[in-house]
Amino acid sequence: MKIKFFTIFATLFGLIFMAAFRNDDDSDVYKSTYSYFLNAFENSSDRMQRYAGLGEVNEDSLRSLIHQARMDLKPLDFWFRYANPIQYKLINGPLPVEWETEVFEKYEKPYKRIGSGLTLAEIALNDKDTQNALKYIGSIHTALNHFKPDSMLDLFKTADHFAFCNRLYILNLSTLYTTGFECPDQDQIIPELLSMLKAVKTIYSAYTNTYTQNPLSEEYLDKYDACIRWVENQAMDPQLFDHFTFISQYVNPLYRLQATWVLKNDFRSKSMLDYTINKEAQSIFDKEIYKGQNSKGVFLRVNNPNDLNRIEQLGRLLFNEPLLSGNVQRSCASCHKPEQGFTDTTQATALAFNYKGKLKRNAPSLLNAEYNHLIMQDGKHLTLQEQALFVITNTNEMNCPESLIMKRILSCKTYKVMLTDLSKLTPQEPVPSITHILSALTYYYSKFNAAKSSFDNAMELKSDLSLEAKRGFNLFMSKAQCATCHFLPLFNGVKPPFVGSEFEVLGVPDDTAFTKFGADSGRYLINPSFETLYAFRTGTLKNIYRTSPYMHNGVYKTLRDVVVFYNEGGGNGRGLNISNQTLASDKLELTEQEISEILVFLNTLNENYSIDKQAIELPKSKQQKFNNRVLGGIY
Repeated sequence: MKIKFFTIFATLFGLIFMAAFRNDDDSDVYKSTYSYFLNAFENSSDRMQRYAGLGEVNEDSLRSLIHQARMDLKPLDFWFRYANPIQYKLINGPLPVEWETEVFEKYEKPYKRIGSGLTLAEIALNDKDTQNALKYIGSIHTALNHFKPDSMLDLFKTADHFAFCNRLYILNLSTLYTTGFECPDQDQIIPELLSMLKAVKTIYSAYTNTYTQNPLSEEYLDKYDACIRWVENQAMDPQLFDHFTFISQYVNPLYRLQATWVLKNDFRSKSMLDYTINKEAQSIFDKEIYKGQNSKGVFLRVNNPNDLNRIEQLGRLLFNEPLLSGNVQRSCASCHKPEQGFTDTTQATALAFNYKGKLKRNAPSLLNAEYNHLIMQDGKHLTLQEQALFVITNTNEMNCPESLIMKRILSCKTYKVMLTDLSKLTPQEPVPSITHILSALTYYYSKFNAAKSSFDNAMELKSDLSLEAKRGFNLFMSKAQCATCHFLPLFNGVKPPFVGSEFEVLGVPDDTAFTKFGADSGRYLINPSFETLYAFRTGTLKNIYRTSPYMHNGVYKTLRDVVVFYNEGGGNGRGLNISNQTLASDKLELTEQEISEILVFLNTLNENYSIDKQAIELPKSKQQKFNNRVLGGIY
């Protein structure tokens, strides 16, 4: 440890010495700082390459070289993730094979990427696979060519890039840098964090010397210094690190100050990989920080409160409308009950159409669905409206042919008047259509997404949590390894910069005795590949206490059952043989007390939303046979 911190000190001293005695203008300090860090990492990479070429390799010696290279990479991480995240994954990628499921899948098919770099090299070493470790190291220099100073000149032309590099950096302080997401050695997580915090302070100084027209505020720099001092006084063991205080007292306040600064200077990002982030959001836990979906659909440009209220009221009626089912006996509310967290907590999976068996998947909660880029547990649908139409027309679910939807709805004078009136708000589609119906539906249930949890309020220093809940959160972020898949702020599979939906293979059994597995191929049905077999989208943990049963097949009735499943290493940990399981098979060794504390924390993620209890009455239809239908359906 002393050697590592000496290396950090020497690096920082070198930068200070370089800045103080250079003959160039201050305008070069920022680029020179970047070059200095880049050279340091190149030297570390060279040492690894030379050692690898010696022939016989000692695992401990190679691991030591990897750790030093990781330390030297930390300052560059500040720029690399924003400037070229694809090439960055070849330097420090978390997965050997990754199927891209980013927002751009809305425009092109997913494609396969081969990962490489330091994280994978160390994982290979841990598995006694020295040959693959050397292979992963070998690709680093090629990827570094994309980050040479000449390649970065365009980025450095204005201060704008710094603002968004810094924004992503702060977001990742709350998600990646303290959870071990890309750090295989738990003992290195907090030392690497501290190293990065100090290196970024040097970057801040170089920025201030160069971009004098847009300096960081003194308040921001003071808060950042306080953050470093606080981390210095923390234990270097990530399981003893106070993640709750770190994020609530330092990271989120820094984000607020940074967001205010971005707005004040009207900075503009040139990256297409962060466009979902709302720069108006002043907190990481602002529910408007990003959106993966357009819940308004065709009404996207409608902002008048009275008009939005009319859309919501139409959506509420339609959500409970059995006319949208083939047998006029079920509605959206049949499987997504508003009073049950917009799911059905009474059964593992819902009844199929006309009582013909059971559906194979649990009805997911619709709460916070708009924070997913890909909809459904297998990511089949790209928009909320597409998903709604699929369910309505699917022969196993609501079985209402698309050709009948408008005919039935317009047979009700009330609906006809409402739709005709609302279609005047959409000049791009001025005639009432199924698009208006689907958009009203998705807007209705998305209205409940604005609610916040007690955890959100605690993160924004508006309230506090019990010590037990705080301990549960700290376990969630460390020993339990939950945060390496469930990322803040939505605790779903969408991590900063909020453009990708992660899918995981957990080895969820078909029964609690672990005698059966594999009835549902998951993501494989959409994008066939070895990596996608049995993979499902990582869902949000918001309102998780209200939305039992759990997992894609509803196999677990209680949240404790789920935590125990993870604690035992998923399917593989319980003796199943899933060759592509992404969840670590090793037991987490959580104690009964720790499991209880995690459950207390998860309970703080329930959001304070309320359902409109005002009675509604379904409109009369010209077709008398429809006028005996039951609000919400009968099954």
